[in-house]
Amino acid sequence: MAEAQIRVPGVEARAGKFPGPSLIPALNAIQERVGWLPREELVALSRDVHRPLYEIEGLISFYPHFRTDPPQQVQLRVCHDLSCWLRGADERIARLKERYGADADVEFVEGSCLGRCDIAPACTVNEAPVPMDAADAAVTTAKETAPADGAHPNGHHAPAAAAAGARARWPNDPYATPQDRYSVVKAVLAGSLDSGQVIAALKDSGLRGMGGAGFPAGRKWDLVAAQEAVPKYVICNADESEPGTFKDRDILATQPHLVLEGMLLGMLAVGAEEGWVFIRHEYGPEEQVVRREIERLRDAGLIGPDAGGSGRRLNVEVFTSPGGYILGEESALIECMEGHRGEPRNKPPFPGTYGLHGKPTLMNSVETLAHLPVIALRGAAWWKAQGRPGKNGDEHAGLKFFAVSGHIERPGVYCVPMGTTARELLDLAGGVSGGRPLGAIQPGGASSNFIGPGQLDVELDFGTLQAAGSMLGSGAIVVMAEGTDLLAAATNVLRFFRDESCGKCVPCRVGSTKAHVILNGLLAAGGGPGGVNGEVRDLAEVMRRTSICGLGQVALGPVMSVLRLAEDHG
Repeated sequence: MAEAQIRVPGVEARAGKFPGPSLIPALNAIQERVGWLPREELVALSRDVHRPLYEIEGLISFYPHFRTDPPQQVQLRVCHDLSCWLRGADERIARLKERYGADADVEFVEGSCLGRCDIAPACTVNEAPVPMDAADAAVTTAKETAPADGAHPNGHHAPAAAAAGARARWPNDPYATPQDRYSVVKAVLAGSLDSGQVIAALKDSGLRGMGGAGFPAGRKWDLVAAQEAVPKYVICNADESEPGTFKDRDILATQPHLVLEGMLLGMLAVGAEEGWVFIRHEYGPEEQVVRREIERLRDAGLIGPDAGGSGRRLNVEVFTSPGGYILGEESALIECMEGHRGEPRNKPPFPGTYGLHGKPTLMNSVETLAHLPVIALRGAAWWKAQGRPGKNGDEHAGLKFFAVSGHIERPGVYCVPMGTTARELLDLAGGVSGGRPLGAIQPGGASSNFIGPGQLDVELDFGTLQAAGSMLGSGAIVVMAEGTDLLAAATNVLRFFRDESCGKCVPCRVGSTKAHVILNGLLAAGGGPGGVNGEVRDLAEVMRRTSICGLGQVALGPVMSVLRLAEDHG
């Protein structure tokens, strides 16, 4: 009797179509080599892999970093999202556009967050990140050094630089010297430490996912380990792409050994042989750091057909994102890796039971994985003791990385005890720039609700921020000084979500566009929170209840939080 096919929500429309490996790495390779995707290259790829050309073109049209026209000598890409907007991006963009808009040698692109909020307002010149104030010098240099064939050098391979607030060694790194690294993985491979003990320590530590959702990491590992289906996979989600969020970028630059050790521990614990670091396109310099660390692991024999002499096969590769904020959503990321348009799936099932290629998949964020070695080495009790005791009896466990940007004296990445107050973290970062009073903060990235200066003593943790009406989210604090038009700031965030919507579901695609039109019109007319009508509130409710994924569900959350702040002070 034939085995019944499992019906999986979100993948029905392509059942039986386009089997085979993802073509995205091949498209990335063509664009890396040629600078764009000429039709003759696509036709040749179609013939080589026996895949229809329309499928390939459907991929290209979805992902923003694929281009079907030749590049100009210089590409100047500028960011207009919240952290950059707060530091005068609009005025600088207008000046740069006036200067280069008609320059035949310069492609001027205004777009979404570049992940360089610590140097805001930020831009890239031929993909190399620079502050906007340095754009003219970078463009001049790019023109002078451009090769004769017209293909510009790729800043994707520029050296990685740690974020402004970063230190060479953070308190979550248990290794005093490079020679000490990977001791936990070596112990598991040698049989002196059981991977079940690692999962037990992880569960006892209470570590929750640091990518935004906050799901207990130990439960996720347990779930995947318990699955009988094989093969299993492990993915490091290094696709943070939300305005104000750049902590994972810094961890990749300074702690690739911890991230990769966390991945290897996950692979050993759940029984996976294959792992991938899925990294956002704009993190080219950090990608090179990760690739070099993977090569060191190969040379040391810790990955390969006989990892550490254990007889176990472990392999880790890098998958470079072709662009798009939506790929940070785990099922959209998997769709991308399978070679499809990055549109989120309906859930359940979740990746832990039905993930990459329909197999159990463990997916964790960069920061989550980077905390694993110290927990496994020093134990759950040590980890819990790193947090602050709460004022109301709350127990805050462990350490937390925060990216701090906006109106702040020292933008950068800070690692502090969980439960540190927002006020203490802002003081650590030098306070509001220019000594100004605070207007509001977003404590958990662009998708989190604004909170006012009266809530600065909130303890930064999952439960306490939720009780305060916001969320820990991606661990990105965006600071807004008093006098900032908070409705305009929230509308800026809405524009980001509108632009980054994958378009799969109507509530998100249409709702974000319509709400932005209404709010932009209100702001242009000089209106404020009091002028926001019931239509916007209705749109927010419909999007929250009916959007497929978190993007649409939270897109209008910041706007609604600004309205609540205005009502509280009305």
